[in-house]
Amino acid sequence: MHAFLVTLLVIVCIGIIAVVLLQSGRSAGLSGAITGGAEQLFGKQKARGIDAVLHRVTVVLAVLFFVLTVAVTYFEL
Repeated sequence: MHAFLVTLLVIVCIGIIAVVLLQSGRSAGLSGAITGGAEQLFGKQKARGIDAVLHRVTVVLAVLFFVLTVAVTYFEL
């Protein structure tokens, strides 16, 4: 059981890395660095298309990562 959970955990970790790297940056270029938080505060637009899907997949994989980490720790003892 422990080996199975560790294997799943490694797969989820690789998935998180891949999904995060596929996401587009929040602020592109120098203009994003200058405006910074003002764009996030005033420009509240919903993510559409692939960005929304990647965001949801990231959240699911993150929750799965934490659950698997606790399960691996529990079954190791």
